[in-house]
Amino acid sequence: MNIELLVVPDCPHAEPAAELLQRALVSIGLDSAAFTTRVISDTYEAEAAGFTGSPSFMAGGRDLFAEPGRAPGIACRVYRTSDGLAGLPGRDQLRRALLGAFASND
Repeated sequence: MNIELLVVPDCPHAEPAAELLQRALVSIGLDSAAFTTRVISDTYEAEAAGFTGSPSFMAGGRDLFAEPGRAPGIACRVYRTSDGLAGLPGRDQLRRALLGAFASND
């Protein structure tokens, strides 16, 4: 399954998001899984990718945290976590989303 991290240029959460994604993959036993980071720099790219904010975690071309009705665009993303709103999902949230994506891909 293709795993991507989508970010806007100079996103302050890009590096922490990549680290979080790597740790989440390891935690579900996918130590050797690779992912790519793709920079989304304009509205056209955002619409084509279904990108609704930076950072976005994608698996199999699907946004792991998609919110119905949210329009694509170049923006920062906010996640609802157990500690409140944050620039990244919690590790357990990302882990569950990845497990769900891999389970639905079987």
